[in-house]
Amino acid sequence: MVITTTPDPDQALLRLMQLVSPALPVGAFSYSEGLEALQQAGELGSAAALQAWLQAELQRGSIAIETAALSELMQLIARLRAGEHSAAEALAERDGWLLAQREAAEVRAQQRQMGGSLLQLLNDLCGPLLPPGSPARCDALLRTLTWPAAFAWAGVCAQLASPQLEQAYLYGWTANQISAAVRLVPLGPTEGQRLQWQLAPLIAARAEQLAAAAASALWSGGVGAGLAQLQHAELYSRLFRS
Repeated sequence: MVITTTPDPDQALLRLMQLVSPALPVGAFSYSEGLEALQQAGELGSAAALQAWLQAELQRGSIAIETAALSELMQLIARLRAGEHSAAEALAERDGWLLAQREAAEVRAQQRQMGGSLLQLLNDLCGPLLPPGSPARCDALLRTLTWPAAFAWAGVCAQLASPQLEQAYLYGWTANQISAAVRLVPLGPTEGQRLQWQLAPLIAARAEQLAAAAASALWSGGVGAGLAQLQHAELYSRLFRS
């Protein structure tokens, strides 16, 4: 069933909650983005260590660049939906640029898999990304879109605005990282919820900042995260896919 009605603010909020729900079938639960390598190296053994890691990534990691790009991706999608076919190339280029920020092949595969799963879901919920009669070359370009572009398309479908979408993107990433840590550290579920609660002010502040920032003007200082993600492929035994 395709959703064709225009959501009111209450419906938009509910759809935002759906986007960050752990029940969203995109497979996020199967990735740790390097946390597993850190845990096995003895560098992630407490809630305090995890909190410091997440705070650093929210401030200086690749997740910040992706978040800052969401409004631009939404604008390109809106142009594409309006029939401006050249926006497909710009959208694919910007999404590819974001993917290149991720050093590890496992994380790039994660971005592709989660993005493809979300696009498939959105196609069922709110119709195809491309308007009828679009050139085949546009369809070919959009088949490779990854998680940030898919999330931006979800924002367009739900008619979300900044900084709501940025908040949801950061919240969802943080929640997935904490969920992985609960299984790895081990971190008790109450401690995990406490940490998510404590990070709320930082998430809100970063969403506000990044909604007004240009992604191309930012840089990633997440060198440690990149190294951990690269090392994950060399682990002898693994629970997670990244």
